[in-house]
Amino acid sequence: MKLKTLIIDDEYPARQELRFLLSNFSNVEIVGEATNAQEALALIKALDYQVIFLDVSMPGMSGLELGAAIQELPKQPHVIFVTAYEDYAVQAFEVNAVDYLLKPVEPSRLKKAIGKVVKTYQELHEGEAKTATLNGKAPPATIKIDRIPAEKQGKTVLVAESDIFFAFTEQDYIYIKTNNDKLLIRFTLKELEARLNPQIFFRTHRCYLVNLHKVREIMPFFNGTYNLAMEDKANSEVPVSRAQAKKLRKILGF
Repeated sequence: MKLKTLIIDDEYPARQELRFLLSNFSNVEIVGEATNAQEALALIKALDYQVIFLDVSMPGMSGLELGAAIQELPKQPHVIFVTAYEDYAVQAFEVNAVDYLLKPVEPSRLKKAIGKVVKTYQELHEGEAKTATLNGKAPPATIKIDRIPAEKQGKTVLVAESDIFFAFTEQDYIYIKTNNDKLLIRFTLKELEARLNPQIFFRTHRCYLVNLHKVREIMPFFNGTYNLAMEDKANSEVPVSRAQAKKLRKILGF
């Protein structure tokens, strides 16, 4: 498939440079450009883009504000920020950015960012294909246990579901956090979410999956987002994106 792509930047040279770099990817189809967030939002509502490349600093509504607005839409393109500023990475991932690229863009980093988007769509397609293969029949029975295999000191340990405080991504690896340990696992967050009890575990953010029974406190943060103070020994804090904050409030009734 080709990724329908929108470039959003108020500077013409920046848009042209990115367009040139993206021309090297056969799976990317640039179907639009916008010079400000208001213009971009109108285009996004009119056409189903798979990915948008978004500058942070623009006149009027900023890229971060546009990213937050996109989370309210029924169909949400993947967002890759492209900016000259290092300081907004945390806020970018709070609005579910796929990646955060610094200008001038390194071709290798651009390739990695596009790869993340492609992988997401491949996983979705594979899931749909498996469902179609069943032809309406119930899936075969499988054994399901409430233990998650994880790596600890060169060994594989089985971690009880109730001992997991949260899971998270870090530098393309997935970890689970228990009261005392941070353990590497070999699942994606999506796969882990499917294995764990959905009545207990909640996807607070693109990069975090949380055991709601282990939350001590909910703290307001930035632009309608929250941080969750966990009950683990390290007093960890877990972010809740703006889009997921609404769902969390509904679940918890506040």
